[in-house]
Amino acid sequence: MFTLPTPAELSAANLHANNAKLVCTTSADIPLVTNPISKASPAPIMNSGVHSASAAYVRALLSHSPDVIAVLAADGTIKFQSPSVLDVLGYEPNEMIGRQSFDRLHPDDFTSITKLFAELAAEPGKISTAVCRFRHKNGSWCPLDCIGKNLLDDPLVNGILISSRHNAQQRHMEDRLRESEERYALAMKGTNDGLWDWDLRTNRVYFSPRWKEMLGYSDHEIGSTPDEWLNRVHSDDIAALQADIAGHIESHTDHYEGEYRVLHKDGAYRWMVTRGIAVRGEDGVMNRLVGSQADITDKKRIAELLIHDALHDALTKLPNRTLFVDRLQNCLSRAKRHKEYQFAVLFLDLDRFKVINDGLGHVMGDKLLVDLASLLSSCVRPEDTVARIGGDEFTILLDGIEDISSAIRVAQRIQTALTVPFALGGQDVYTSASIGIALSASGYQHPEELIRDADNAMYRAKSSGKARHQVFDSSMHAHAAALLQLETDLRRAVERKEFRVHYQAIRSLATAEVTGFEALVRWQHPQRGLVYPGDFIHAAEETGLILPIGWWVLHEACRQTAEWQKNIPEAQPLTINVNLSSNQFAQPDLPAQVKRVLDETGLSPASLKLEITETVVIENPEAAGEMLRQLRAIGIKVCLDDFGTGYSSLSYLLRFPIDTLKIDRSFVSGIGSGTENASIVKAIVALAHNMGMDVTAEGVETREQLLHLQHLNCENAQGYLFSKPVTAEKAFGQIGTAAE
Repeated sequence: MFTLPTPAELSAANLHANNAKLVCTTSADIPLVTNPISKASPAPIMNSGVHSASAAYVRALLSHSPDVIAVLAADGTIKFQSPSVLDVLGYEPNEMIGRQSFDRLHPDDFTSITKLFAELAAEPGKISTAVCRFRHKNGSWCPLDCIGKNLLDDPLVNGILISSRHNAQQRHMEDRLRESEERYALAMKGTNDGLWDWDLRTNRVYFSPRWKEMLGYSDHEIGSTPDEWLNRVHSDDIAALQADIAGHIESHTDHYEGEYRVLHKDGAYRWMVTRGIAVRGEDGVMNRLVGSQADITDKKRIAELLIHDALHDALTKLPNRTLFVDRLQNCLSRAKRHKEYQFAVLFLDLDRFKVINDGLGHVMGDKLLVDLASLLSSCVRPEDTVARIGGDEFTILLDGIEDISSAIRVAQRIQTALTVPFALGGQDVYTSASIGIALSASGYQHPEELIRDADNAMYRAKSSGKARHQVFDSSMHAHAAALLQLETDLRRAVERKEFRVHYQAIRSLATAEVTGFEALVRWQHPQRGLVYPGDFIHAAEETGLILPIGWWVLHEACRQTAEWQKNIPEAQPLTINVNLSSNQFAQPDLPAQVKRVLDETGLSPASLKLEITETVVIENPEAAGEMLRQLRAIGIKVCLDDFGTGYSSLSYLLRFPIDTLKIDRSFVSGIGSGTENASIVKAIVALAHNMGMDVTAEGVETREQLLHLQHLNCENAQGYLFSKPVTAEKAFGQIGTAAE
């Protein structure tokens, strides 16, 4: 049984004297510390004869000591353990006594510590220090600074005295400080930022060499006063920078960051971003400001370029729709504040731009748009805005005008300027524009409303003959709304199959019998009743719905004709004429589509005549000629509809494989009234016969017209004189009959 030492003996041992330094080897996070354990010889452990009061005193000291005191046998068995082991390692003293002290050593420390302990046990009076990791009762590893002394020869102790202390927190702080210093040194060497350190006590600033280099100066050319920095900041930015710094100093922010321009040695301003933080002493008083400065001039330029590109048209460099709408919104806001303020929006669309673009190529088309942008800009004031909002569509914002007459004068100025040809690819190209005008006085609330109404006015100008301007009025809005409703109804009509085919008989002028029919589409509107093509075909073409409508008409007309031929054997030569829209004719797979319809309906190709207009042919003569040849190869016949109303010469027809010419009703209507129409019709019939074509006259309404056409040897005719377009059921009754 061991006894505790007396206070005097403990004092003599002086177990915790200063200046016994230990070296930490357990963790990179543990700082260097000193363990105040003296190398003086400890007093022996008291035997049972020591006065109980002294023993109690020593126990009290040990129970309050932050160090863990243990006495080990020569083999490492724990013979005595102080109560402090519970606080440091989580064990009760009796859980330690009698156990091997090495059992709870970290495996990585076991070899070195047992070797050190063996050396300590072999030499009486020897003192050794060590650092090791000891397993805490909760399973974690606890770093300990230890000092031991061999007291095996001391009869009172008869063991090896070990004193251990856990100083991880202090060591961690010192290591962190060292790491911070190393990192700061690395940052100073490697950063591309300019560093600065402002000592508020001396009002001196350290500027790193990189900070000075950013401004074009060498290290010795800039001093250490704050003015070296602040006096170079742009006058427009200095107030914000000082406010940011002041706000941080007054603890309004945990750090500060700001952008500003600073004068470079070359006389130009560079954009910089500065970041800083206050450093306070132990008394909480701020004594330094430290931070960095980075050059962001290139980033600013890139950002400005991206913003510019996002708001401007890439081709013409004019403002785009986004920027135009933004400026228009500003004008609307100003008009709400100032009742007398007025502005106007012009919407401009080039006439026949597609013809120029396709004829000369897209490169020349783009050059035309660039030249037009320059022309428009020259026709307005600097405070006005010209924008390209897509394709060949431009808008103009006239800011602060007196009245509508100011906008009209600008439109007239533009149209006058457009009378001068553009030089494109070595040739002069003439163009014109249709312009719509919307005035702010109409009480608009949103920018898009003005653009919409100016657009509507432009369409009215274009439909009225092009090369003119039109001021928006409320009737145009009603018309646009009605057109929108029409387009919506058309889409539903396609889905609900509301279309019908009516048939107008084509009669032989030699026999008066029906030789075929022309298929004409009608729309059975659920509210409006029967709607004729003139009221919806244009909208169908604009929306692209003409394609599904056209294919349906072709399929239905072929199906009906095949059924008639089947039911009436004498109707076998009966033909059906079906109009092709320009959209359908432009489809690359048109021949395949037509053949598919013929196969599905069982109609012979020789019974189908496809009607196309002269305009469709002349838009792209080469492609049109090839398409017509492919259709003829299938066995289909081709009719040229409304002949004489286009711009091509009669000889132009020689280029195309056409079977039938249809004389337009405008020529037929005046054929018997002594006008030159009779001569024109005579020439057309003669030309067609010379080219191996037959002729069909449209719009025959009187017997006098009929007689003239028979006299000219015109083969076929159709018109109200014979029959209006009728349903399939009524048309069926006309087959095999002769006209009266």
